[in-house]
Amino acid sequence: MGSRPMDATAYFDAEERTASVPIWREALVVRDWASLRASRLCYGIGVPRGDGAPVVAVPGFLGTDFYLLEMFYWLRRVGYRPSLSRIGRNAGCLDTLLDRLLATVEQAQRETGRKVHLIGHSLGGLLSRAVAVRRPDLVASVITLGSPFRGIRPHPFIMKAVTAVRSRLQAGPRRAERPDCFTGRCSCEAVMALHGPPPRAIPQLAIYTRTDGIVDWRMCIEGDQGSDVEVAGTHVGLAFNARVYRIIAERLYTLESGRRGD
Repeated sequence: MGSRPMDATAYFDAEERTASVPIWREALVVRDWASLRASRLCYGIGVPRGDGAPVVAVPGFLGTDFYLLEMFYWLRRVGYRPSLSRIGRNAGCLDTLLDRLLATVEQAQRETGRKVHLIGHSLGGLLSRAVAVRRPDLVASVITLGSPFRGIRPHPFIMKAVTAVRSRLQAGPRRAERPDCFTGRCSCEAVMALHGPPPRAIPQLAIYTRTDGIVDWRMCIEGDQGSDVEVAGTHVGLAFNARVYRIIAERLYTLESGRRGD
């Protein structure tokens, strides 16, 4: 098996297939959360502190901002100015969700006068990368957590949920305008932004786990050691993973230090 998840000339594979991933491992998300809460890092101890840079956290498929509150309050404790995405439940037209997320990013940029760091979990990472393509002038960096930006390869159970959401959207009032809504073939801005790599000027970091029980981890990497970081844990638990939090703190500090010329 090669280091890249697919031929680099076909950046995003629009054809969906299920993956034989160990979904039972996701029950261990409690362990991920407990390890985080038991860590000094969770309380802002032992990690480099930020200087008020804006950060927007974006939830994954079927999720809302609620489950990212742990990350939100931690980012605030370690010196950043975090915002929740305010996209609502991540189970709708991707273009609509992109517009909502963009409004949040624009507001964060206006309030701070600084470019915004985006942290997207799972499908939230795809939306984050789409923002970077659509408005690179607003984005300082993108960090994805188990985000299948190279192609949709979920567990069959998750695929059933995707199909249910898609059926609802395609039966709606815009079905004639967008018959491929919520697929990799849709012509909307959100999906088209995924068909090529993100802007080179915007730093990207892809955090993934090989024990991902939701999506094929090979769809979540660039195939570049400089931008791919592996951690142990579950897919859901990437939002509550102490190692992930340390990587985020160090990454944001390094980028902001470079911006200031420290």
